[in-house]
Amino acid sequence: MTNQLRSSIAQALPSPIGGGRTTRLTTWLAVLPLAIFFLILPALTAHAAMNIQEVKSEKGITAWLVEDHTLPIVTLDFIFDGGTSQDPAGKEGIANLMTGLFDEGAGNYDSDTFQVQLDDAGAEMSFNARRDGIHGSIRLLSKRQDAAFDLVGLAVNRPRFDQEPVDRIRAQLLSGIIANEQEPHAIAELAWRRRLYGTHPYSRPPEGTKKSLARITPSDLSAFHRAAFAREGLHVAVVGDIDAKALSARLDQLFGDLPQKQALAPVPDVTPKLGGWTLVAYALPQTSLQLAFPGIGRSDPEFYAAQLINDILGGSPFTSRLFQEVREKRGLAYGVSSGLEIHQHSNTLVVATSTRADRAAETLDLIRKVIKELVDTGPTAAELEASKKYLIGAYAIDNLGSSSSISATLVRLQLDKLGIDYIQRRPALIEQVTLDQVRAAAKKLLSAEPAIMGVGPRLAGVP
Repeated sequence: MTNQLRSSIAQALPSPIGGGRTTRLTTWLAVLPLAIFFLILPALTAHAAMNIQEVKSEKGITAWLVEDHTLPIVTLDFIFDGGTSQDPAGKEGIANLMTGLFDEGAGNYDSDTFQVQLDDAGAEMSFNARRDGIHGSIRLLSKRQDAAFDLVGLAVNRPRFDQEPVDRIRAQLLSGIIANEQEPHAIAELAWRRRLYGTHPYSRPPEGTKKSLARITPSDLSAFHRAAFAREGLHVAVVGDIDAKALSARLDQLFGDLPQKQALAPVPDVTPKLGGWTLVAYALPQTSLQLAFPGIGRSDPEFYAAQLINDILGGSPFTSRLFQEVREKRGLAYGVSSGLEIHQHSNTLVVATSTRADRAAETLDLIRKVIKELVDTGPTAAELEASKKYLIGAYAIDNLGSSSSISATLVRLQLDKLGIDYIQRRPALIEQVTLDQVRAAAKKLLSAEPAIMGVGPRLAGVP
């Protein structure tokens, strides 16, 4: 965070009450409920009062906007379709390398000059490459937005990819790749992806390899940028101290001169290969375990039933069946969880935990027992009702608690094609799910033999 941005936030916030710090436990316990209330209040307020506007610029750029003039800050999130799944064979890692270079020179500014200008403008800018998209996030002071938007516009439209910063960022990435060659969890993750996805682009390391990174030239980066950065595959969300008219002009400034069409390679859908083991035997005090089951797409009519059964199984942090059986009753692990991993071309439901190496087999057997019981008998009506309340009530705190989380959520809703009124419709979509639908989802997702990954000492009976 730049000094100007940090200072402006501090000035806008109220001053703390009192100047001392008490050490009395009774005083702390007395104010704790009030502290928790004020922690969740912004999220609840945002959820209740948020008005999402659709803004369309003269050049056809569409964004979702939430105006919030309480702080002099504008947060902007955007995603271009594509991501690491577009890395050409033999040049894996190009998307990841490119995202490390947008603040390393653009337009007429070399790397050092650009970063000085960005700091002077009181702005933050970050990019990262995901499987299915290139994500950019910008935070800037509304009073300095002219300079900030000028710089962001240069980064988006005219990145330089000069040889010196390319070599420097490449060297940093290579250091991480070399370190991961000896890191058991990184080795396991690569083997796990290859087992699940075979030769599909999802199986490739997003950071690339030593050989593939060495092949990437500044010309390659420029070509990749031109192919991916186009208006057709762009999704934008903005939160903060800016109105619709001003945003419309800024959208054209940032994105209006980009090409209309992306030039992306087709990526097929892939069904993960389940069953069997991926074991990285290593002398560790703990064994990490992952189990992959069939997943479900975001647009699937059964998605909410699947979301509820996942929450009952291991999604809820303290009340799920896995948490109760594995941690609370037996103390086999500090944490255990399940989650729906949703991507554009493939989906899974993954259960994960870490446990003492000498109790790994016991823990795995228990996890599989809990899953089988859930498949055989389904959840109870009480479990379903509690899960519905949790998923509805926690949404605002998890997704709408800050300008950054709101803008990221709105971009995700656009990617999933859920509609601008989704946040208002979501509680009803969850409430209407029946117990029979959730039981059917349990059988559909959890009956298959999972793919299992283990990292740690070899388990008895594992090939």
